[in-house]
Amino acid sequence: MCSKGITLHSYCRSFKKYFSRESAVIDKEKIIKVMFSAIDEINEIRPPDQQLEKSTKTVLFGERGGLDSIGLVSFIVSVEQKVQEAFAKSITLADERALSQRNSPFRTVGALADYITNLLAGESGDIAAHGSE
Repeated sequence: MCSKGITLHSYCRSFKKYFSRESAVIDKEKIIKVMFSAIDEINEIRPPDQQLEKSTKTVLFGERGGLDSIGLVSFIVSVEQKVQEAFAKSITLADERALSQRNSPFRTVGALADYITNLLAGESGDIAAHGSE
C-alpha cells in the first residue's frame, strides 16, 4: 500500500480502465477508416456530383442524406464486411437494436462509427444518443 492508501490492486484497476479507454479511441479511429474505405467503394459507382464526403459529419440517410434506401443497404453491407476483415468480428448493423434507437445510427458517419464502436465493445442501451452528429 502506498502512503496515500492506494493499493497495488486499485492502481492496476485504474491502469486497466485508462488503457481500455485508450484502445476504444484507437478502435473508433480504425472504424472510421473502415467506413471511409466503404465510402470510397460507394463513390466509385456514383456520379461525381453525388460523391459522399469522407467526414464524420457526412449525413448518410434521411433529410439531406447522401444515400437512398438501396444505397444505404449497400453501404451497410460493405461496412459489415470491412469490419469483419479489420476486427475479425461479425456484426449486424441493420437489426432491431439499431432500428429502435431514439437517434438513428444511420444518420451520419460519426453516429454509425459510435454505434459500431459500442457494438464491438459489447455495450448496450441507447448508445446512438451519445454519438458524434
